[in-house]
Amino acid sequence: MKELLEFISFQDANIRFVVFGLILLSAASASVGTFAMLRKRSLIGDAVAHAVLPGICLAFMFTGEKNPLVLLIGSFISGSLSVYCIDLISRNTKIKADTAVAMVLSVFFGLGIVLLTHIQHNEYANQAGLDKFLFGKAASMTQEDVYVFGGVAFLVLVILLLFLKEFKLLSFDSKYAKTIGFSTSWLEMLLSSLTVLAVITGIQAVGVVLMAAMLITPAVGAKFWSNNLNKLIIIAVFFAIFSALTGSFISYSETSMPTGPWIVVIISGFAMISFIIAPQKGLLSIYVKQIQHKRKIAEENLLKRFYQLGEKEQDFYHARSLKELQNQSNYLDLKLSLSLLLKHRFIEKTGKAYQLSKAGYAKGQRITRAHRLWESYLSEHLNIPADHVHDNAETVEHIITPDLEVEIRNSLTNPDLDPHQSQIPKNDGTI
Repeated sequence: MKELLEFISFQDANIRFVVFGLILLSAASASVGTFAMLRKRSLIGDAVAHAVLPGICLAFMFTGEKNPLVLLIGSFISGSLSVYCIDLISRNTKIKADTAVAMVLSVFFGLGIVLLTHIQHNEYANQAGLDKFLFGKAASMTQEDVYVFGGVAFLVLVILLLFLKEFKLLSFDSKYAKTIGFSTSWLEMLLSSLTVLAVITGIQAVGVVLMAAMLITPAVGAKFWSNNLNKLIIIAVFFAIFSALTGSFISYSETSMPTGPWIVVIISGFAMISFIIAPQKGLLSIYVKQIQHKRKIAEENLLKRFYQLGEKEQDFYHARSLKELQNQSNYLDLKLSLSLLLKHRFIEKTGKAYQLSKAGYAKGQRITRAHRLWESYLSEHLNIPADHVHDNAETVEHIITPDLEVEIRNSLTNPDLDPHQSQIPKNDGTI
């Protein structure tokens, strides 16, 4: 608790620099990463993160100092060159974009390792700590680093806000953007430049190996919570900033714990939690919807069974036993469906037998009508033999809406019989 209070109070100047720097870096990378994900260019961030290493090394070799502004310029040139190479290869050859990314990433990162090894084995002054760009070390960020990299991150956020409407249009409909007069090539270049800047500002914090996760993972987690782009960006930024603060605190509490990897672990945790519990797109939500859909189908099939038995006997409200209702269903499924139909008042219980209510009769009639209309449609318009239409109708009957039912009936000129010569129920006004 004491450590948490000390961390929150920012008594240590180094903590202030690291935390404020990480907040800006996280917000910038998450915002730009959202557009990279939407434009299906997620791997570009990984390529740029690895491609900046030779730029860092060359900038140091030419100047002999680790000035953050100099390293940033070298990184930007190297990262931009990698993006240009990827586009050049994918546009002018038969090589696909993902293969081009892998090629450029490998070549640039390999060159960076060669240059870094050369620096370490030669008498370069002030070379200590240069290898931290490989895996990152947020705790080593100085006030000057925060001013330079944080300032660039802030600039990225400002430009992103200024061109937010244009970037939205570019991400969702670039052809329309070009049609109404926007220079899509210029916008592409600007967004690519922002991606490069977002990557290089976070290199010192998390390193070239993990920077792609900082760029893309917050957006991936946020995607499960909203379809609105503005909300998506806000959620992604929240995930990134919270992870940065939590990772910083863990590193502050346990000095042996690295900040960057912990930030990535926490962001990945957010993404996994979102994948599982998000209310609309999460795994649990999808599973629940599947169960509900299966139960709905089982209920409607049972109501159809009630109706069809009533057709044969010309008594739709006759009470029926469990044995009479069983039709390719096991006992437990039948019992569950009956209990749900009772709950929804589609059937009524008389002793140990069950009978349709008026609402159940109407729904059973509608499902039967939808089934037979669809069989007729397949037979008449698609020329499918009568003995091949039943299975398809068993599936489609559950998704035919009343409006679609009217359209199907009109296209068939109001048929009375289906391909099996069964009567197609009329809508008698009970629905």
